Amino acid sequence: MISGGSIVALSSGRLPAGVAVIRISGPQSRFVVETIAGSMIKNRVAAYRKFRASDGSVLDHGLVIFFAGPNSFTGEDIAEFHVHGGRAVVAKMLETITGFDGVRHAEAGEFTRRAFLNGKVDLVETEALADLVNAETEAQRRFAVQNAEGAQSELYQGWRRRLIHARAMIEAEIDFADEDDVPGSVAETVWSDLRAMIDEIERHIQGFRAAEIIRDGFEVVILGAPNAGKSSLFNALARREAAIVTEEPGTTRDLLEVVLDLDGMRVRVTDTAGLRETPGRIEAIGIERARSKAGTADLLLLLEDMVDPTPIGAIPDDIPTLRIGTKVDLMQEESLAPATRYDAVISTRNGTGLAELLAEIGRRAAAQIGKAGDVLPSRLRHVELLNETKRFLLAALTEDGRGQELRAEELRLAADRLGRIVGAVDVEDMLDVIFSQFCIGK
Repeated sequence: MISGGSIVALSSGRLPAGVAVIRISGPQSRFVVETIAGSMIKNRVAAYRKFRASDGSVLDHGLVIFFAGPNSFTGEDIAEFHVHGGRAVVAKMLETITGFDGVRHAEAGEFTRRAFLNGKVDLVETEALADLVNAETEAQRRFAVQNAEGAQSELYQGWRRRLIHARAMIEAEIDFADEDDVPGSVAETVWSDLRAMIDEIERHIQGFRAAEIIRDGFEVVILGAPNAGKSSLFNALARREAAIVTEEPGTTRDLLEVVLDLDGMRVRVTDTAGLRETPGRIEAIGIERARSKAGTADLLLLLEDMVDPTPIGAIPDDIPTLRIGTKVDLMQEESLAPATRYDAVISTRNGTGLAELLAEIGRRAAAQIGKAGDVLPSRLRHVELLNETKRFLLAALTEDGRGQELRAEELRLAADRLGRIVGAVDVEDMLDVIFSQFCIGK
């Protein structure tokens, strides 16, 4: 059991609140509970008690729950005090608890770090817990829950077990080549399985972009000439006056961003400066930023005023683009024939086409994310270690006259990289970075 004394923190949300949860973990947890809330607290049963300070004065009254280790989140004894969520109440409770010998305030992520060190979660599940705490959309929640329950870890551990088995078979052939009970034809079994594993890893790595979209958002960039209706569309999507809209061209000089939740998916929409050939010096900076942002988008919305269409020059031809005609409310019925060259026509004044445009953006975002339930690499460090794994596997498969011993060593290095993803081998240098991303009390 890993422990460094007992730690305590407010583990619920921002104060003031209706209820605040104060969590303590470590060897002093039971003594603290029995001193503050009285003796006879049953394991894993909520009890309503008065909470008293060392002088016998009442601090508050509420629920207390005790979880005996190792059957707790951290693997240690844990207690939770559910108190009224006033700042003064919480401050006094924390002051009282840290007054006990061997109890101190927790650092960011320290509860989860103890859970990892005590073998309750691995590194991938730890990162998934951070994602779950930070989830803002349904897609992010589903992704985090799937990984917190071990889907990603199971995939990497499965690959690692196959590598360990492959290495064992090769070394057995080296050491006991003359024995009858050692399976032969390693090249036909082990090496073919490793080739299949490389294909599996490559397909898995390709899913990282989908994971980025789930975590960070589907990037939509609005482009168009000045007064094409970009800021009006931006405000309509944001459902507030997020951008200034005037008849004067070049009003938008910098990038403006709003985050939408479309059918449970995070979508980031960016408004940009109007693209034209002879801008002023400051406006030119905005145009350069607009073109740069367009090059990193997942989807471009290219807006054109149907009443007064204006060319904007070249745009990225490798980014999916929706061509949108704006101000359809100002068009006469007989003038709508050119609308067929647009993917959509809209009016931000009367709302024409906006619901359909949002639906199309959502459909494209969903297509990028892929099928629900797909196991995806959720961190760049996973991808980097997977690429290293693949590199060692390719080296092991290369028949360049090296002995089986050296090829087996390549397999050991590949398995080591998979182990580093889940924390099965030494990863001390990564722990501070990973756990510093957690909030206090988690």
